[in-house]
Amino acid sequence: MKHPSTRELFDYWNTRRGGRSAPERSEIEPGAIRRILADTFMLTFDPRAGHPFRIAGTRVCAAFGRELKGAAFTDIWSGASRDEIREVLATVATESVGVVAGASGRSGAGATLELEFLALPLAHRGGASTRILGALVPTEVPYWLGAETLGPLTLGMTRYLGPQTGPDSVPRSPPLVPANTRVNARVNARVNARLRHGLVVYDGGQT
Repeated sequence: MKHPSTRELFDYWNTRRGGRSAPERSEIEPGAIRRILADTFMLTFDPRAGHPFRIAGTRVCAAFGRELKGAAFTDIWSGASRDEIREVLATVATESVGVVAGASGRSGAGATLELEFLALPLAHRGGASTRILGALVPTEVPYWLGAETLGPLTLGMTRYLGPQTGPDSVPRSPPLVPANTRVNARVNARVNARLRHGLVVYDGGQT
């Protein structure tokens, strides 16, 4: 993780979960992360609705020139990246692992913006993840951000965070699973790999 906002959000989430795979939604206190709230968001894990925003920080909304609450998260991504982002969010929710990724977009005038994207699972009453906590932050803030709106994003290199639990087990810059960038259905079919509990598992053995 490169940006201070994504590191701070991960550290807070990691502390709140303790020895569990994910903290409860009710355990996330906005006041505790008020310095980075403008860069954060929360999604409902709902594939059919495109994972709508429940909350979107002011800087996230300003980047796209509109209020995002209730809008589909998939709508801010380019068509080429939408299937990939759906697969990333499915992995975050079903495997209870975090993901950090690069993303890029262009303004209406054609200027390029590089961003860092973080997604973390939240449990609901000890059950499956129905909420996803995240951040979307420019790696460098350009002069035009807020004056010009950002177009659809393209997903870049994606890495899943390691399976460690507990605030003492992950350093401030946590290790990343050496899974070769995006682990998705197309890659899985080609190499017989699948993500389980933050690790890439390759099927093999004697036949």
